[in-house]
Amino acid sequence: MSLSGKVVLITGAFKSIGKATAKRLASEGASLVLNYNTDAFSANELVNKIGNNRALAVQANASKLPKINRLVKATVAKFGKINILIPNAGILPMRDLEHTTKKDFNFTYNLMVKGPYFLAQAPKHIPPGGRIILVSTGVTILSSIAPTYLLYASAKAAVKQITRVIAKDLARNGILVNYIAPGPTTTGLFLNGKSKQMIKMVEGFSPFNRIGEPEEIANALFFLCSRDSSWVLGQVLYVNGAMA
Repeated sequence: MSLSGKVVLITGAFKSIGKATAKRLASEGASLVLNYNTDAFSANELVNKIGNNRALAVQANASKLPKINRLVKATVAKFGKINILIPNAGILPMRDLEHTTKKDFNFTYNLMVKGPYFLAQAPKHIPPGGRIILVSTGVTILSSIAPTYLLYASAKAAVKQITRVIAKDLARNGILVNYIAPGPTTTGLFLNGKSKQMIKMVEGFSPFNRIGEPEEIANALFFLCSRDSSWVLGQVLYVNGAMA
């Protein structure tokens, strides 16, 4: 299942799930273009570990279309193609209906919906057999989700439907589009602001009595990148430790 010769573009590639995915795919031989917005130090550190011949860090705000276009152009200029596209950049705004401002809404949807939507137009650079894997969340199926997750969950639900529709469209070009939905994971976004008691409670939602690790999400992403996923199209892969 080697990814040797494959070129992967990942947004939000230098923290948590993005970083774990970059390392996993690099270990399988892939070349990577790793997008970051502000953390240049971590970007250069990861590129050095992978090797400058197989990795390129590109600064770009993944919520802005001109920057997205520049990111795609930089990838093609460096490696000549894109085999696998993983729009991973995201935030976790805790906003219920009453406390959502227009600024909150616009920033969240620009980054987590508009960005992936237009980044998915890159298939003109993706040869047959390519992959687009959108990264979302398991909260879109939870009936017990708290009101403060409204803005986040609604944006991620939009990405879920985008996946289903463009999967049918791009399949004509031999490109597989799927969606991975992690459950609670030990990322900075998830852990920030949560007490030990709250984390313990969330851990109890899984029969394993723990939350996931970024490397476990990366392993599932690798499966969707590999040839073993050749009959998986327009699907949601929940990687959540059987969270209720």
